[in-house]
Amino acid sequence: MATLVSSQAYIYHCHLIKRALIQTKDPYSPRRLSRHNHIETHVLSPRTWTLTIRGRKHQPLSLNTVCFAADEPSPSPSSEISADARIRSEVLSPFRSVRMFFYLAFIASASLGGLIATSRLIGALANPARSGEVLEIVKGLGIDVGAASLFAFLYFRENKTKNAQMARLSREENLAKLKMRVEENNKVISVGDLRGIARLVICAGPGGYIEEAFKRSREFTQGLVERGVVVVAYATDGSTPVLEFDGEDEEVSLSRRRLWRVAPVFVSEWERWIDEQKKLAGVSSDSPVYLSLRLDGRVRGSGVGYPPWQAFVAQLPPVKGIWTGLLDGMDGRV
Repeated sequence: MATLVSSQAYIYHCHLIKRALIQTKDPYSPRRLSRHNHIETHVLSPRTWTLTIRGRKHQPLSLNTVCFAADEPSPSPSSEISADARIRSEVLSPFRSVRMFFYLAFIASASLGGLIATSRLIGALANPARSGEVLEIVKGLGIDVGAASLFAFLYFRENKTKNAQMARLSREENLAKLKMRVEENNKVISVGDLRGIARLVICAGPGGYIEEAFKRSREFTQGLVERGVVVVAYATDGSTPVLEFDGEDEEVSLSRRRLWRVAPVFVSEWERWIDEQKKLAGVSSDSPVYLSLRLDGRVRGSGVGYPPWQAFVAQLPPVKGIWTGLLDGMDGRV
């Protein structure tokens, strides 16, 4: 009995130590409150949280905390290739696996032939009576070595292309997981939810860059809306761009609101993804950039500076009309 009591006391002591460590890591954890207290959380917006802590006498103590999305914890993106990226790679290149299999088969066949030719060459060189066969054996050995080298080159080139494509598709899958907020209904959606619906254009730069891009799109608003373009404006300096929709015709104002109707949330994830793209493109971290996506969510093009609104209107087909469906993939080469 004494042993049982001692064991229970030891387990309870370990539980107290574990709870103390958790409270040290998370100073705002509800575990710090006693069993007579409770915590209420009210969500005002994707960026604002209100915490109301009540004491034992139920006297409210309000604490309003504004948490910007950039400060909210977010999981780091995995460096592994996702299953979705592997499946999309197989769909985009259905015969790549077959080609790589035959390349390996040809390499093995040529290598085996080279080993046989090498053994024959050694035997011919050791036997003067077979000296006339040396030239023929050397030719066959050269053909085997050349074939093995050629198919090895083709295999490694194909594998390099596969890895590059899967890495790009994996980055696009990470992009599809980023969250946005729709201005009309304050609903939070992901970039992948707009696949087959809209062509996203991501503008990333200081607040002044976003405002100037907004002004430059004014002339092409209707054409962009007809082509399903939706702009995601991400201010890298943390400022709030001023986008003026008033003072215009009601129809034009509505179209412009439809064009600029989403805003990024969980900004730290957007920042991490955009910085990765800048590093891959060799662009400085403070340069304003744009990124355009196809209807299927793949990256269509990117560049430094302002988006070419006029080129988008000229190159992209409308998402409605008699040709809808036939021209969905006519977004240009990726």
